[in-house]
Amino acid sequence: MSMWEAVSTGALLMMGVILLVLLLQYLRLRELWKMALGCQKNTRWARIWEMENRELRSALRAEKAHIEQLQRRLVILRELIPAG
Repeated sequence: MSMWEAVSTGALLMMGVILLVLLLQYLRLRELWKMALGCQKNTRWARIWEMENRELRSALRAEKAHIEQLQRRLVILRELIPAG
């Protein structure tokens, strides 16, 4: 084997190793990309649920205030009706 053949074989082996490393990096990055997309989707749903929870808490506060108002009216009406 001449010097040029050894150099070219070594270069070919190095290119194969580089190709293998690039392939492994691609597979790893693809998994990270899928994970990032999943996190993005989960974050979007978390925002939607947070907004819904805020709306539900607000509606609950409004309902409680309405109930208190109706209870006060009931007390006033009972006071107006003579006891029989």
